[in-house]
Amino acid sequence: MSCSHCKSKEDCVCEVVRKIVKAQDEVAAAANDNCCTTGCKQAIEQLLSPAAAPTDTTIPFLLYCKGDCDLFVATGVRENSVYECVETAVFRAKKVDKDCCAVLELLEFEETTPPPLHHHKKPSGCEVIVPPNTGNLVETGICITVDLHCFCAIQCLSPTTPLEA
Repeated sequence: MSCSHCKSKEDCVCEVVRKIVKAQDEVAAAANDNCCTTGCKQAIEQLLSPAAAPTDTTIPFLLYCKGDCDLFVATGVRENSVYECVETAVFRAKKVDKDCCAVLELLEFEETTPPPLHHHKKPSGCEVIVPPNTGNLVETGICITVDLHCFCAIQCLSPTTPLEA
């Protein structure tokens, strides 16, 4: 996969995110041979599989930035009675336009213990998904708009239905 330009539409982060949105939209509408075992192709096929129960609505994914290829960790603010900062590397695609600008919802893992009150270290790599968490993803309602041309890699997680916040 190229970090500067797509050599094939199937390998481009933007095209993969478009396919994720399309698959998620198909599942939402229905509700109203690769050696890899985990990846976007498998997650899309699993979400759209007629054998699968139509309960999963989302293909969560991770993005890796161009240049340093570090995991992209986004920060957003939830507006409850007070402002609450959310940091995560797990996203749900909401829309993608023709210029590869995408609206992504930040997803959090449901925690088994409360997070520390003051988290000053930016999570990186697997630190964003290690215990203590239940493995369940939770919607945050926080959306960001990103330029998908700024990313050189994507990793899809298994389809799921995030818990409501």
